[in-house]
Amino acid sequence: MRRSRIYCEQSLNAGQSMVLDQRNSHYLLHVLRVKADQTLILFDGHGADYRATISEVSRKSVNVFVHEKIADEDTVSESPLQLTLAIAISKGERMDWVMQKATELGVTRIQPLITKRVDVKLNAERMAKRMDHWLGVVIGACEQSGRTILPELLSPKPIAAFLAEENADFKLVLRAQGTRLTTLTANITEKPASVSILIGPEGGLDDDELALAESACFLATGFGPRILRTETAPIVALSLLQEKWGDF
Repeated sequence: MRRSRIYCEQSLNAGQSMVLDQRNSHYLLHVLRVKADQTLILFDGHGADYRATISEVSRKSVNVFVHEKIADEDTVSESPLQLTLAIAISKGERMDWVMQKATELGVTRIQPLITKRVDVKLNAERMAKRMDHWLGVVIGACEQSGRTILPELLSPKPIAAFLAEENADFKLVLRAQGTRLTTLTANITEKPASVSILIGPEGGLDDDELALAESACFLATGFGPRILRTETAPIVALSLLQEKWGDF
């Protein structure tokens, strides 16, 4: 039987006893229906897994004892390629899908963007709730995929602010008429340590935004004759880049 793998916000150390937070306690008690003496794998997002045993359960909380750190060779390593995904905010499940799949594919940073054609309007309170929700999606994807380091989920910002600050070794902006990604990467002789991918909303980036991106040294790229949805494009881009320079 496969042991459950749980992310803990608390720092983990071998030999410690601890009460899991409300989120994890609720999940273990009411979804997995765990009992005392069951084993778990815990990680705190800093690069290691720990073996743990449930020492006590109550109606609302779960106590665990943390055993030894699992050897590095038995855990999932991070990709050698630092990948930043900067993507315009989309509605509902589309953005959830992007967060989940990008995490599974080894993205390092996720930067939600506000662009002219983004039709999601959120005040500060609703944006904070959305960020909490996205973080939960990212955590769940790390728990499932075996990653021991959470990708950095950055606060949404205007596209101009992102372009002014981004300094990856290799920078790409997706557009249907761009040079095919396989063609662009074939001409790169020195393997980059970091790549940034910029993806617009369903309506795409407008001409001014594309011009701004290209002035910031983002190369226009595409995948072929078909136009991909905003939630499909990052999966293709990340997969191709991981195969070329990462750990696929």
